Amino acid sequence: MHGQLSDSVGTLRGVGPKKVQGLNKLGINTIADLLGYYPFRYDDIAVKSLAEVADGQKVALKGIVASEPVLARFGRAKSRINFRFLVEHDVILVTFFNQPYLKQQLVSGKEIVIYGKYNAKRQALSAMKLLANQGGNDFTGVYRASKEIKATTIKSLVKDAYELYHESLQDLVPVKLRAKYRLESHQQIVHDMHFPATAKAANLARRSAIFEEFFLFQAGIQFMKKLARKDEGIALKYNNDELRAFIKTLPFELTAAQKRVVNEICADMRRPAHMNRLLQGDVGSGKTIIAAIAMYAAVTAGYQATLMAPTEILAQQHADKLADLFEPLGVNVALLTSTTSNKAKLRQELLAHLAKGEIDILIGTHALIQADVEFAKLGLVVTDEQHRFGVNQRKDLRQKGAKPDVLAMTATPIPRTLALTAYGEMDVSIIDELPAGRKPIKTSWVRKKQLKELWGFVAQQLELGSQAYVISPLIEESEAIDLQNAKEVYANLAQLFKDRFRVGILHGQMKAAEKEAIMAAFKKHELDLLVSTTVIEVGVDVPNATVMVILDADRFGLAQLHQLRGRVGRGSKASYCLLVADPKTDYGKARMETMVQTNDGFIIAQKDLELRGPGDVLGSKQAGIPDFRVGDPIADLKILQIAQMEAQQVLAAPDFLTNPENAGLIQYLHQKVGQGQKFD
Repeated sequence: MHGQLSDSVGTLRGVGPKKVQGLNKLGINTIADLLGYYPFRYDDIAVKSLAEVADGQKVALKGIVASEPVLARFGRAKSRINFRFLVEHDVILVTFFNQPYLKQQLVSGKEIVIYGKYNAKRQALSAMKLLANQGGNDFTGVYRASKEIKATTIKSLVKDAYELYHESLQDLVPVKLRAKYRLESHQQIVHDMHFPATAKAANLARRSAIFEEFFLFQAGIQFMKKLARKDEGIALKYNNDELRAFIKTLPFELTAAQKRVVNEICADMRRPAHMNRLLQGDVGSGKTIIAAIAMYAAVTAGYQATLMAPTEILAQQHADKLADLFEPLGVNVALLTSTTSNKAKLRQELLAHLAKGEIDILIGTHALIQADVEFAKLGLVVTDEQHRFGVNQRKDLRQKGAKPDVLAMTATPIPRTLALTAYGEMDVSIIDELPAGRKPIKTSWVRKKQLKELWGFVAQQLELGSQAYVISPLIEESEAIDLQNAKEVYANLAQLFKDRFRVGILHGQMKAAEKEAIMAAFKKHELDLLVSTTVIEVGVDVPNATVMVILDADRFGLAQLHQLRGRVGRGSKASYCLLVADPKTDYGKARMETMVQTNDGFIIAQKDLELRGPGDVLGSKQAGIPDFRVGDPIADLKILQIAQMEAQQVLAAPDFLTNPENAGLIQYLHQKVGQGQKFD
């Protein structure tokens, strides 16, 4: 046994400061990192007979150099070696690229083993390496390398580290689980991931490593939940009668899903433990009214509530809606955005009222987290479109009170695959049904040559008294990208519909007051058609708008297209989304087809995930998607779900802390997650 797994890789023989720097860039800082830096694939270099080899297969062949090798050079660094190779009774042509030094080792009549890709048609081998092992009975890992650190260097360092430190590798997955799922011990996993004797050994090690990685991640999340529950929060003793009376005054009946979610949130708020809940619901599923009920509950308990929205338009819309809703109940609602901040006197008065507790509910943008914003008694924090805010912004808002309850809302449906990882430490409530009377939006994919017919259809809908949005991706003309810009589209449509319909324009470079005035005019139906950039992507609610035209739709991601489509279909009339696009790639076409086939945000999110991968869907750094080294949360979803279930059960067991089997796991969790905190 030699030292700790937390030792720097610099303690290994032959690893100087320069090599340490190169290894650090690959994410390898400690011995534990190095031993966990597993191969991303394996080459099976067991020698095969030509008869067993399929066309295009990578294979190790044993034979005799049957002709003098010919070396040809191209330019400064490129070269090619060609020679004939006798394998059993067949002669094949072998080519080595850019390895001129091998010419000395390729002696005519010598028996060698070569690894490469076989082309059956040409009877040729595109060679990758000359194998030193004459037996060629080798199954070897291939590592991701860099300019500074070669794969062979990683391989030899892993070998040295394993010899010196393998006794320090301890099991973190409980024995019972390893027996139940036929998993290897941690030491065996590390050995067989790096030095497998066979493909079967490598596969078993990989399966065990994936489970171990997911299990430890999920155990960490459960541990964080335990610590959070131990954290004394606020028990919001809201007035149930007042809350019921308020819900009865709503102009509609809550759906079964909304009632279930309200009960989950209210039960959390009553508990003295800190609430950390994510409210997930598709576009238009009625999340705002749930937030309003939760905020009113906090007010009846004698506390203040706050809601942070990502844009001024959305904050203004929430403030208007909630002020109307709460005015008869005497609940004081205020709005704080950067526009308010520009009016110093108004802002000072608002902050003074807030600090005295005279404002019950404060709505705003990130202006809410400025240092001088002080609440008298903050009990509930709501964040809308929570993935739009960084982790630190959400934390700053929570710190405005003494451990207020937190309700995060998102209309970006996250597939279950990612919800397990991105929001694992939160309790999740899902609204999985749309309010009664909502009709599904009919989505069509239109080519640019059909624009004349499209504008004819839009005109028909406007004649019927409906309103429409037209979305353009850019504000200013860009020579680099040939996109129709909002100003040009606005000018063309104003001309096309002149004397028939009122056309307006909305974009991000307008001042907040201008944006508000345009949106207010559109809501009052003083405008029939609104040309806009993606400023209106999130949450804008105009029930009379029934047509959404998205120009250059193939330039948008699926989640964004789904959000934009959700701006219509908010009333009882039939609604339409028209995607104008001539995509050149299969990826672009697949996105258009997905939008036409389904209105279900969860299916769209899953498709987006398959097309783009997890990091792009949520923005890894911000959303907290972990960078798994072995497991893939999409391909290995089944293992992820089992690992989550088992982690929950292990940590919930009454003897979790006293069972000696869990000693290694408990130590690991305190180091990784607990930061010295103890729980009991």
